[in-house]
Amino acid sequence: MTELLLAGSKTMSHPAPLLSATANPASKSGVAALTLDRVSVDFGKRTVISTMDFEVRPGEFLCLVGPSGCGKTTLLRLLAGLMTPTTGEVRFYGERISEPSLERAIVFQDYGRALLPWRTVSGNIALAFEALGVPVAQREAKIEELLKTTGLSHARDRFPNQLSGGMQQRVQIARCLAQRPKLMLMDEPFGALDAITRQHLQDEVVKLTREHGTTVVFITHDLEEAIYLGDRVIVLGANPGRILEEVEVGICHPRSQLTTREDPRFLAHRHHLHGLLEGH
Repeated sequence: MTELLLAGSKTMSHPAPLLSATANPASKSGVAALTLDRVSVDFGKRTVISTMDFEVRPGEFLCLVGPSGCGKTTLLRLLAGLMTPTTGEVRFYGERISEPSLERAIVFQDYGRALLPWRTVSGNIALAFEALGVPVAQREAKIEELLKTTGLSHARDRFPNQLSGGMQQRVQIARCLAQRPKLMLMDEPFGALDAITRQHLQDEVVKLTREHGTTVVFITHDLEEAIYLGDRVIVLGANPGRILEEVEVGICHPRSQLTTREDPRFLAHRHHLHGLLEGH
């Protein structure tokens, strides 16, 4: 999985400053960060995704929800450039996606397997800088910044088996941020964590990605998580995977784990999404 994370484009030999907050020029031109244009995926005679169309705005936090078999993980693989559609086209800022890129980072659900067990926390983060070709002399300051940003400064010399699940996931997120991606792809990254750790990381990811203008596509089975995190939620049906509805959340940031979840709009969205997925 680490190899997939770091497999990337050949166009990033001159890295920009770490965690730059500069707006992406494409966002001013009106070009969508992602475009799915009549995308279908067939595995043999089975259609997994059927004629799917949607766009993702630059800087948007988009959540995808749906039952098992609706093609969520297949969609993520398409967006990462790990596979191509049977028909249709997937575009990233107007360019067809045909291979993985360091501009699109993946945060896996299985955070334990995503880290190199023989590397410390700082060593795992350094892996991204090695792939980017950042000179050794410049890496330390950048690693320190990311450790501080993700609250891992005290654990920089620990190995993955010495970390809690939440800390391991923060290491993976820090390594992805080190790539300075335009797009973060997240495949149920908090599904295996306890409720308190999950809520803490939800808030941390939203804060970091909003600060840096990162576009996020986030897969989850949890309707409340989708509403809490997302600017928009796309609800998928199964067999084959297809869009049932797109829902604009419309709740301003910053959000609160307590008051946002008690907001009448939040409760109305939860009721509506549950009704859409009931029976699917």
